[in-house]
Amino acid sequence: MRKIWCDLETFSPVPISQGTHRYAEKARVLLWGYKFENEPAKVWDIAQGEPMPKDLKAALENPEFVTVWHNGAMFDTVVLKHALGIDLPLSRIDDTMVKAYSHSLPGSLSALCDVLRVPNDKAKDKDGRRLIRLFCVPDRNGHVQTHETRPEDWKRFVEYCRLDVEALAEIDQRLPEWNWQARDHALFELDQQINRRGICIDTELAQACVDLAEKTAAINEERAKELTNGELSSARQRDAVLKHILKEYGVTLPDLTKSTVERRLNDPDLPQAVKDLLAVRLSSTRTSIAKYKALLGSVSSDGRLRGTLQFRGASRTGRYSGRLFQPQNLARPTLSQTEIDVGIDAIKGGWTDLLYDDPSELMSSCLRGVIVASPGKQLVVADLSNIEGRVLAWLAKEDWKLQAFREFDAGRGPDLYKATYGRTFGVNPNDVTKKQRQIGKVLELAMGYQGGVGAFLTFASVYRVDLDELAKHTFEAIDPQYLIEARDAYPWFKEKGLTHGLAENTFIACEAIKRAWRAAHPAITKYWADTETAIREALTNGSTNIAGRIVYDKKGAWLRARLPSGRYLCYPAARLPNDDERCAFIYKGMNQYTRKWDLIKTYGGKCCENAGQAVACDILVEAMPVIEAAGFEIVISVHDEFITEAPMNKSAKELESIMATAPAWAKDLPLAAAGFESQRYRKE
Repeated sequence: MRKIWCDLETFSPVPISQGTHRYAEKARVLLWGYKFENEPAKVWDIAQGEPMPKDLKAALENPEFVTVWHNGAMFDTVVLKHALGIDLPLSRIDDTMVKAYSHSLPGSLSALCDVLRVPNDKAKDKDGRRLIRLFCVPDRNGHVQTHETRPEDWKRFVEYCRLDVEALAEIDQRLPEWNWQARDHALFELDQQINRRGICIDTELAQACVDLAEKTAAINEERAKELTNGELSSARQRDAVLKHILKEYGVTLPDLTKSTVERRLNDPDLPQAVKDLLAVRLSSTRTSIAKYKALLGSVSSDGRLRGTLQFRGASRTGRYSGRLFQPQNLARPTLSQTEIDVGIDAIKGGWTDLLYDDPSELMSSCLRGVIVASPGKQLVVADLSNIEGRVLAWLAKEDWKLQAFREFDAGRGPDLYKATYGRTFGVNPNDVTKKQRQIGKVLELAMGYQGGVGAFLTFASVYRVDLDELAKHTFEAIDPQYLIEARDAYPWFKEKGLTHGLAENTFIACEAIKRAWRAAHPAITKYWADTETAIREALTNGSTNIAGRIVYDKKGAWLRARLPSGRYLCYPAARLPNDDERCAFIYKGMNQYTRKWDLIKTYGGKCCENAGQAVACDILVEAMPVIEAAGFEIVISVHDEFITEAPMNKSAKELESIMATAPAWAKDLPLAAAGFESQRYRKE
């Protein structure tokens, strides 16, 4: 295929923050930059009424040409269809942003220019942001500049567009191709079909929640004033709330995070007035309302929300990342499904005050319910059961655990949380109680990727495991060998400041549990060490090395991890640490906190986590063509779950069967899926 690199400059009165599809409905194209191989870039000035250049027209009509864009699949080509009626086949769309994400590189064009060291004459014009604000974004009065009002800046704008295309072509030629083969592009095309299909939204429910939230916010503000004698105008003022309760009641809180507030609300020694203020704070800061507003602002005119998933957007692993209302980050419901179903009727009917003094918890629990089936269809939903735990055991060749999964799937054995607790504490899994199973769940989530006491604490808090009660239980139940080892190690942890503020016996209990879990999982524990060894060898002498089922090698400045599917995890600019750098190796990537391209330190367990999540992603994504062929139209994916629209005669059992069929490269990996049919999305 011959290439033509393209870029659009566009205008719409709709903010791009409301999503491409909402934006595109009222968009117009101002400039179209394009470039053929071995030719300088050109610009078609549409805003000034120029006809389409003959060479561009010929290339678009020639099926031998593929158009290359940066974020073109999710933006430019969507706008083209709405604004100019040009509908390019997905097979003729290539996307350097997705290609960059697929190799763990940043998504923005300017950042890629810096990372890939594109020469200055071909780098993205740094004046571009000002020009975009001038010509592509309405000012606060709704006005926008044009080629007539700012002719000199318009010339700069045209040149900016031309340089963008030059930069795009240069970047495309410098990007690796390891994860951009025919199979990758086919999955990318299907992903775009799903993004353009969109999901049907109950806008009536979303609007009712926004209206109710505004009413609740006004009530909360009045309540905050009342509880503080007018000192506070809102419980959303974090520092002011902390200062008030310290001054008036002598109560010191480390923060006002959700977990801290919920824990203190159950403290019998806390003054009731402080509890009341914290309850108002909790109600005032629920994030679900922002999601309802994002939904309403982004839904297309036909009631469907599109463009919610970014293919390979999680650059470490290649998993989906969320866009717009962030479907990968939906709060877990705290109410039962029966309460949610009744609550939805109450919200839409305007009678929540008959059921709740504070409806904020209900609105948070109802968020999934805005996703509904199209008329005449149903939602068929299924997710892969404990997929990360299964993949980790498979990659590490932890045979007892794989067999336990197989026996559970066949209905002959206990679930894996019971099995893990039993093996860690040396008891029969069939005798594990409900509370002990919860401990097993925390162990599964916290320990698999070389997690220690800190990781255990994080998940224990999420799943409400009382650590002091757990410590008492551990001293009675666990093999004394692990308690002795943990007690002997305690002084070292204390000296290094690594006890996480825990009482001595509580820390020793958690450390003993960690040691017992690792002893119960010898293959996984070995897998962490083997991973670090394989990486060190690859970076030291460029050799190819295997850890579990992952193959590590060095390609130029990249450390690569070849997954069983054939896809690579990529670690750019990888190197071994210096003497004063405590880690297994260092590479360059997007810092998840600063959102800047920076040095990142990592260790074997984290690389095992990356590999496990990536393999889970490959299993999920490779099932997509089979699911679609079976008559299930995928509308969205949330973590390890598919939400599909299907005819009324389709069943969740059929979808489960497809998802639980392992790909050819993982035939001995035990998979299981669970699903349901519904008119409205919910958490099972």
